[in-house]
Amino acid sequence: METWVRFNSQSQAKERLCRAAQYACTLLGYTLQKGGAGADLLKTVKQLESHMSLTRKLMRLGNSAEALEAAKRAVHLSDSVLRLCVTVAHLNRAMYFACDNVLWAGKTGLLPTLDQNKWSQRSFRYYLFALILNLTRDAYEIGLLMERESRCCGSAKASLSSTPVALTPENGDLSPTPTSPSPPLLLPAAPSLPALSLRLRKQLHLLATVLRNNPPLLLDLLKNGCDILIPLHRLGLYRTSDGLVGAAGLASSVLSILTILHPWLKLKP
Repeated sequence: METWVRFNSQSQAKERLCRAAQYACTLLGYTLQKGGAGADLLKTVKQLESHMSLTRKLMRLGNSAEALEAAKRAVHLSDSVLRLCVTVAHLNRAMYFACDNVLWAGKTGLLPTLDQNKWSQRSFRYYLFALILNLTRDAYEIGLLMERESRCCGSAKASLSSTPVALTPENGDLSPTPTSPSPPLLLPAAPSLPALSLRLRKQLHLLATVLRNNPPLLLDLLKNGCDILIPLHRLGLYRTSDGLVGAAGLASSVLSILTILHPWLKLKP
């Protein structure tokens, strides 16, 4: 199986290019249709999109083995949340690829009696579950990094303010004198709207800092966010236009190609 995984990884870039071309055809067909293009041109674009989809399915034969190997590696992760999300996501990807292989056999005529609509819906359900788990993993890692960044900022501020200074009435010593009355006890007030707005701005700044300092996490979040529109649309859970689906698929394909060209941009594990 390891030999097959190594062989299969060499064709990932070609599959990503075919995927980008497929969703570019989807976007082009939607744009031409809105522009009132002729039926012959629209039919040609549709046929090209279908050929690209079938070619991708051929290239993904055996991808289930790679997904299963990735799930076996993820079982040994020390973090329990990451272990659960990554392992189950890879298992769903394995089932998605298996359904996709069956669907390819139906489209090529090897299984002429196959209910292609049922298997297509089944494959998109597994794809959706995998993407939800990937987004959950991204959110979990963002939360951990934001908490770590917040602690680092707090420690830096504490170290700056830890220099001992002798307090006198001239530099701000407000300790009560024996003759001064005791200060009244005040109950903590509820946070006001400006305080909530300030807290929200701090959290957004912290989020931007974390994503800017972690390009692999940012790319994975963008890629999964674009990809999830596709199964939501195909399953009828969130209907949108073919143009948006094509643009989302094209964008996620380009991001995937970037992670192949520059492996350090791929989120690990």
